[in-house]
Amino acid sequence: MPTPDPLRFHGDQETADGLVDHAVNVRLARPPAWLADRIRATLDDLGAYPDPTSARAAVAVRHRRPPGEVLLTAGAAEAFVLLARALRPKRAVCVHPSFTEPEAALAAAGVPVERVLLEPPFHLDPALVPADADLVVFGNPTNPTSVNHPAATIAALARPGRTLVVDEAFADFVPGEPDSVAERRDLPGLVVVRSLTKMWGLAGLRVGYLLASAPLVDACAAAQPAWSVSAPALVAAEACSTRAAIAEAGAAARRLSAAAMRVASRLDELPGVEVVPPAGPFVLLRVPDGGAVRLRLRELGIAVRRCDTFPGLTEDWLRVAVRDNEDDERLLAALAKVLAERPGHLSPESLPPDPATPIRQEIR
Repeated sequence: MPTPDPLRFHGDQETADGLVDHAVNVRLARPPAWLADRIRATLDDLGAYPDPTSARAAVAVRHRRPPGEVLLTAGAAEAFVLLARALRPKRAVCVHPSFTEPEAALAAAGVPVERVLLEPPFHLDPALVPADADLVVFGNPTNPTSVNHPAATIAALARPGRTLVVDEAFADFVPGEPDSVAERRDLPGLVVVRSLTKMWGLAGLRVGYLLASAPLVDACAAAQPAWSVSAPALVAAEACSTRAAIAEAGAAARRLSAAAMRVASRLDELPGVEVVPPAGPFVLLRVPDGGAVRLRLRELGIAVRRCDTFPGLTEDWLRVAVRDNEDDERLLAALAKVLAERPGHLSPESLPPDPATPIRQEIR
């Protein structure tokens, strides 16, 4: 049986019926009622082909750009596939640990990828990136580290002849978005990829977009299948770009940011736990025997994200989504229980079956 590709492993593969989900970084189990109503209203018009004009214009206004610099996509993941198809870099670099789909998309397109592996606390130094790299990809704030890189650091990486792709899938979870570069039109080669699925509970609908110069948007659009983004997804993109929606997201970001700091502080008090200060709605932590801890948590009804599938991390690293409700207390209590049990209850004989086949990382 072939070894699963670690770049294609995601948090939803950790979840199962009966488990409290701290593995998936989606804020809501379902979209809010006002958004669900807007989406539901599109069902009577599904006989017509989707037209992205209104959604494209709304996103453009949201980020103070002309519509020609916006491309709606079926989630952020499709944006990475389109970039991999449209670009032919000579030296592509992915900064890790980070979301693995960009590298997976480049690999699928036959593009060799070099990795820049950041060490804890995972701050990005532009000097680590090869000067002649003509494609650089990283996240901000980064999944899974929850580290937010300053806008000045991002600007230092931009230069003529280089495409700089910034994955801002979680930027709307940072109160005020102070380091977002989504509105920057002065940085050469800048591409910003955004997702609406995390904030608005739309993972099943698949809706995102990329922002870039008009020529690069046109190149990506030429690589995109016709009618790739459904009419309900386009309506969602338009609805989530209004002032009211942006204000609602901002309030949610402030609540979740405070909750993440509370959870991180509580985790930091547990013996043997190392916590990365979070900027996003999730916390990265390191604990000895992390793989065994993760499986014991499953036995106690808690799903967390394994991190040995992220380049640069080992099984001792775990990512936990913050819920800002009683589920956070359940997670903290369960982890404290597991740590108090060590080491006797973490023997291999006491562990439940692992839901995922052990994954071996391959350097690409």
